[in-house]
Amino acid sequence: MGASIALSIAGSDSSGGAGIEADLKTFSALGVYGACVITALTAQNTRGVSAIHAVPAEFVAAQMDAVLSDLDVGATKIGMLANAPITEAVAASLDRHHTRNVVLDPILAASTGAELLRADALDALRRLVRKARVFTPNLFEAAALLEVPMAQDEEEMRVQAQKLLSLGAGAVLIKGGHGGGVESVDLLVEGESCARFAAPRVATKNTHGTGCTLASAIAAGLAKGLSLGDAVRDAKVYVTGAIAAADRLQIGSGHGPLHHFFNWW
Repeated sequence: MGASIALSIAGSDSSGGAGIEADLKTFSALGVYGACVITALTAQNTRGVSAIHAVPAEFVAAQMDAVLSDLDVGATKIGMLANAPITEAVAASLDRHHTRNVVLDPILAASTGAELLRADALDALRRLVRKARVFTPNLFEAAALLEVPMAQDEEEMRVQAQKLLSLGAGAVLIKGGHGGGVESVDLLVEGESCARFAAPRVATKNTHGTGCTLASAIAAGLAKGLSLGDAVRDAKVYVTGAIAAADRLQIGSGHGPLHHFFNWW
Protein backbone atom coordinates (compact mmCIF):
# COMPACT_ATOMS: atom_id res chain seq x y z
CA MET A 1 0.00 0.00 0.00
CA GLY A 2 1.37 3.39 -1.00
CA ALA A 3 1.43 6.65 0.91
CA SER A 4 -1.71 8.62 1.60
CA ILE A 5 -1.72 11.71 -0.64
CA ALA A 6 -3.26 15.12 -0.05
CA LEU A 7 -3.32 18.06 -2.46
CA SER A 8 -3.22 21.75 -1.53
CA ILE A 9 -4.63 24.31 -3.96
CA ALA A 10 -3.61 27.65 -2.48
CA GLY A 11 -1.38 30.70 -2.61
CA SER A 12 2.30 30.75 -1.71
CA ASP A 13 3.40 32.63 1.42
CA SER A 14 6.98 33.84 0.96
CA SER A 15 7.50 33.91 4.74
CA GLY A 16 6.56 30.23 5.01
CA GLY A 17 3.86 30.53 7.65
CA ALA A 18 0.60 30.15 5.74
CA GLY A 19 -0.74 28.97 2.38
CA ILE A 20 1.02 26.27 0.39
CA GLU A 21 4.01 26.26 2.72
CA ALA A 22 1.90 25.71 5.85
CA ASP A 23 -0.16 23.05 4.10
CA LEU A 24 2.83 21.01 2.97
CA LYS A 25 4.38 21.25 6.44
CA THR A 26 1.12 20.06 7.96
CA PHE A 27 0.76 17.14 5.56
CA SER A 28 4.33 16.05 6.32
CA ALA A 29 3.90 16.43 10.08
CA LEU A 30 0.81 14.21 9.95
CA GLY A 31 2.36 11.48 7.81
CA VAL A 32 0.77 12.34 4.46
CA TYR A 33 2.50 12.98 1.12
CA GLY A 34 1.71 16.50 -0.08
CA ALA A 35 1.24 17.79 -3.63
CA CYS A 36 0.36 21.36 -4.55
CA VAL A 37 -1.27 23.65 -7.08
CA ILE A 38 -0.23 27.28 -6.67
CA THR A 39 -2.92 29.88 -7.35
CA ALA A 40 -0.99 33.04 -6.43
CA LEU A 41 2.39 34.28 -5.27
CA THR A 42 2.44 36.67 -2.34
CA ALA A 43 5.23 38.92 -1.13
CA GLN A 44 4.67 38.82 2.60
CA ASN A 45 6.28 38.46 5.98
CA THR A 46 5.08 38.39 9.58
CA ARG A 47 4.08 42.08 9.33
CA GLY A 48 1.85 41.86 6.28
CA VAL A 49 1.32 41.33 2.55
CA SER A 50 3.06 43.81 0.26
CA ALA A 51 2.23 42.36 -3.18
CA ILE A 52 0.16 39.62 -4.82
CA HIS A 53 0.68 38.04 -8.24
CA ALA A 54 -2.22 35.83 -9.32
CA VAL A 55 -1.36 32.82 -11.47
CA PRO A 56 -3.23 32.74 -14.82
CA ALA A 57 -6.35 30.61 -14.47
CA GLU A 58 -5.39 28.36 -17.38
CA PHE A 59 -2.08 27.56 -15.69
CA VAL A 60 -3.87 26.72 -12.43
CA ALA A 61 -6.00 24.30 -14.44
CA ALA A 62 -2.88 22.83 -16.07
CA GLN A 63 -1.34 22.20 -12.66
CA MET A 64 -4.51 20.47 -11.47
CA ASP A 65 -4.71 18.33 -14.61
CA ALA A 66 -1.06 17.29 -14.19
CA VAL A 67 -1.45 16.28 -10.55
CA LEU A 68 -4.90 14.71 -10.63
CA SER A 69 -4.27 12.69 -13.81
CA ASP A 70 -1.32 10.93 -12.16
CA LEU A 71 -1.48 10.98 -8.35
CA ASP A 72 -4.13 9.10 -6.34
CA VAL A 73 -5.18 12.09 -4.26
CA GLY A 74 -7.19 11.10 -1.19
CA ALA A 75 -8.18 14.61 -0.14
CA THR A 76 -7.87 18.14 -1.49
CA LYS A 77 -7.55 21.32 0.56
CA ILE A 78 -8.46 24.58 -1.20
CA GLY A 79 -7.29 27.90 0.22
CA MET A 80 -6.53 31.23 -1.47
CA LEU A 81 -8.15 31.54 -4.91
CA ALA A 82 -7.42 35.23 -5.57
CA ASN A 83 -10.07 35.96 -8.23
CA ALA A 84 -13.15 34.70 -10.09
CA PRO A 85 -11.37 33.12 -13.12
CA ILE A 86 -9.14 31.02 -10.85
CA THR A 87 -12.11 30.01 -8.69
CA GLU A 88 -14.06 28.94 -11.77
CA ALA A 89 -11.06 27.07 -13.21
CA VAL A 90 -10.62 25.15 -9.95
CA ALA A 91 -14.33 24.23 -9.88
CA ALA A 92 -14.21 22.96 -13.46
CA SER A 93 -11.08 20.91 -12.77
CA LEU A 94 -12.65 19.33 -9.69
CA ASP A 95 -15.55 18.21 -11.88
CA ARG A 96 -13.26 16.90 -14.60
CA HIS A 97 -11.35 14.69 -12.22
CA HIS A 98 -14.22 13.71 -9.89
CA THR A 99 -12.18 14.94 -6.94
CA ARG A 100 -13.20 13.59 -3.54
CA ASN A 101 -12.86 14.83 0.05
CA VAL A 102 -12.58 18.54 -0.74
CA VAL A 103 -11.83 20.77 2.27
CA LEU A 104 -12.66 24.35 1.27
CA ASP A 105 -11.15 27.12 3.40
CA PRO A 106 -12.52 30.47 2.13
CA ILE A 107 -9.49 32.76 2.30
CA LEU A 108 -10.97 36.26 1.94
CA ALA A 109 -8.27 38.31 3.66
CA ALA A 110 -4.97 37.92 5.47
CA SER A 111 -4.88 38.32 9.26
CA THR A 112 -3.28 41.73 8.62
CA GLY A 113 -6.32 42.81 6.56
CA ALA A 114 -4.92 42.45 3.02
CA GLU A 115 -7.57 41.33 0.54
CA LEU A 116 -6.76 37.83 -0.78
CA LEU A 117 -9.96 37.25 -2.77
CA ARG A 118 -11.43 39.93 -4.99
CA ALA A 119 -14.95 40.94 -4.00
CA ASP A 120 -16.26 40.03 -7.46
CA ALA A 121 -15.19 36.41 -6.87
CA LEU A 122 -17.57 35.83 -3.94
CA ASP A 123 -20.36 34.50 -6.16
CA ALA A 124 -17.95 32.04 -7.79
CA LEU A 125 -16.80 30.98 -4.32
CA ARG A 126 -20.40 30.37 -3.24
CA ARG A 127 -20.82 28.08 -6.27
CA LEU A 128 -17.63 26.22 -5.37
CA VAL A 129 -18.95 25.49 -1.87
CA ARG A 130 -21.30 22.81 -3.17
CA LYS A 131 -18.30 20.71 -4.22
CA ALA A 132 -16.87 20.61 -0.69
CA ARG A 133 -16.98 17.69 1.72
CA VAL A 134 -16.48 20.33 4.40
CA PHE A 135 -16.43 24.14 4.27
CA THR A 136 -14.32 25.83 6.98
CA PRO A 137 -15.04 29.58 7.36
CA ASN A 138 -13.94 31.60 10.37
CA LEU A 139 -16.36 34.03 12.03
CA PHE A 140 -15.42 36.93 9.74
CA GLU A 141 -15.68 34.83 6.56
CA ALA A 142 -19.04 33.30 7.52
CA ALA A 143 -20.47 36.76 8.18
CA ALA A 144 -19.09 38.15 4.90
CA LEU A 145 -20.52 35.30 2.83
CA LEU A 146 -23.93 35.59 4.49
CA GLU A 147 -23.81 39.42 4.53
CA VAL A 148 -24.73 39.50 8.23
CA PRO A 149 -22.95 40.67 11.41
CA MET A 150 -20.28 38.39 12.87
CA ALA A 151 -21.58 35.73 15.28
CA GLN A 152 -21.17 36.68 18.95
CA ASP A 153 -21.86 33.32 20.62
CA GLU A 154 -22.14 29.61 19.87
CA GLU A 155 -25.86 29.74 19.07
CA GLU A 156 -25.29 32.43 16.44
CA MET A 157 -22.36 30.38 15.08
CA ARG A 158 -24.63 27.34 14.75
CA VAL A 159 -27.34 29.35 12.97
CA GLN A 160 -24.83 30.80 10.51
CA ALA A 161 -23.32 27.37 9.87
CA GLN A 162 -26.79 25.98 9.08
CA LYS A 163 -27.37 28.83 6.60
CA LEU A 164 -24.00 28.17 4.94
CA LEU A 165 -24.89 24.48 4.74
CA SER A 166 -27.72 25.46 2.41
CA LEU A 167 -25.09 26.51 -0.17
CA GLY A 168 -24.52 22.81 -0.79
CA ALA A 169 -21.44 21.68 1.16
CA GLY A 170 -21.55 18.29 2.85
CA ALA A 171 -20.72 19.92 6.17
CA VAL A 172 -19.71 23.31 7.61
CA LEU A 173 -17.04 23.80 10.26
CA ILE A 174 -17.42 27.34 11.61
CA LYS A 175 -14.28 28.33 13.49
CA GLY A 176 -14.34 30.42 16.64
CA GLY A 177 -10.68 31.35 16.86
CA HIS A 178 -11.50 35.04 16.32
CA GLY A 179 -14.03 35.03 19.15
CA GLY A 180 -13.51 35.64 22.84
CA GLY A 181 -13.53 33.52 25.98
CA VAL A 182 -11.10 31.09 27.54
CA GLU A 183 -11.89 28.41 24.95
CA SER A 184 -11.56 28.42 21.16
CA VAL A 185 -14.70 26.64 19.97
CA ASP A 186 -15.38 25.27 16.49
CA LEU A 187 -18.77 23.83 15.48
CA LEU A 188 -19.16 21.09 12.85
CA VAL A 189 -22.66 21.17 11.36
CA GLU A 190 -23.63 18.23 9.17
CA GLY A 191 -27.30 17.69 8.34
CA GLU A 192 -29.18 18.20 11.60
CA SER A 193 -26.20 17.33 13.81
CA CYS A 194 -23.83 19.81 15.46
CA ALA A 195 -20.56 18.64 17.03
CA ARG A 196 -18.54 20.93 19.32
CA PHE A 197 -14.74 20.98 19.31
CA ALA A 198 -13.13 23.10 22.02
CA ALA A 199 -9.57 23.78 23.13
CA PRO A 200 -8.00 26.21 25.59
CA ARG A 201 -7.28 29.58 23.99
CA VAL A 202 -3.50 30.07 23.87
CA ALA A 203 -2.08 33.49 24.75
CA THR A 204 0.28 34.22 21.84
CA LYS A 205 0.50 36.65 18.93
CA ASN A 206 2.05 33.91 16.77
CA THR A 207 -1.02 32.52 15.04
CA HIS A 208 -0.18 33.23 11.38
CA GLY A 209 -1.48 30.41 9.20
CA THR A 210 -3.85 28.88 11.76
CA GLY A 211 -6.80 28.53 9.36
CA CYS A 212 -4.65 27.07 6.58
CA THR A 213 -3.12 24.60 9.01
CA LEU A 214 -6.45 23.43 10.42
CA ALA A 215 -7.95 22.88 6.96
CA SER A 216 -4.89 20.99 5.71
CA ALA A 217 -4.82 18.89 8.90
CA ILE A 218 -8.45 17.91 8.24
CA ALA A 219 -7.52 17.02 4.65
CA ALA A 220 -4.63 14.89 5.95
CA GLY A 221 -7.02 12.98 8.18
CA LEU A 222 -9.49 12.41 5.33
CA ALA A 223 -6.66 11.26 3.06
CA LYS A 224 -5.77 8.64 5.67
CA GLY A 225 -9.34 7.37 5.68
CA LEU A 226 -10.65 8.97 8.89
CA SER A 227 -14.27 9.98 9.23
CA LEU A 228 -14.92 13.71 9.02
CA GLY A 229 -15.58 14.00 12.75
CA ASP A 230 -12.37 12.17 13.63
CA ALA A 231 -10.38 14.22 11.11
CA VAL A 232 -11.68 17.48 12.64
CA ARG A 233 -10.97 16.25 16.18
CA ASP A 234 -7.39 15.25 15.36
CA ALA A 235 -6.80 18.47 13.41
CA LYS A 236 -7.99 20.58 16.35
CA VAL A 237 -5.58 18.77 18.69
CA TYR A 238 -2.69 19.20 16.26
CA VAL A 239 -3.32 22.92 15.66
CA THR A 240 -3.68 23.61 19.38
CA GLY A 241 -0.29 21.97 19.97
CA ALA A 242 1.29 23.94 17.12
CA ILE A 243 -0.05 27.23 18.52
CA ALA A 244 1.09 26.38 22.05
CA ALA A 245 4.62 25.78 20.73
CA ALA A 246 4.68 28.81 18.38
CA ASP A 247 6.62 31.09 20.72
CA ARG A 248 9.57 28.68 20.63
CA LEU A 249 10.25 29.63 17.00
CA GLN A 250 10.66 33.43 17.28
CA ILE A 251 10.21 34.05 13.54
CA GLY A 252 10.03 37.68 12.38
CA SER A 253 8.93 40.78 14.25
CA GLY A 254 5.17 40.61 13.64
CA HIS A 255 2.60 37.82 13.92
CA GLY A 256 4.76 34.72 13.57
CA PRO A 257 3.79 31.24 12.39
CA LEU A 258 2.72 28.12 14.23
CA HIS A 259 5.29 25.46 15.03
CA HIS A 260 4.19 22.76 12.58
CA PHE A 261 6.88 20.34 13.69
CA PHE A 262 6.52 20.85 17.45
CA ASN A 263 6.56 17.08 17.99
CA TRP A 264 9.95 16.72 16.28
CA TRP A 265 12.07 19.80 17.02
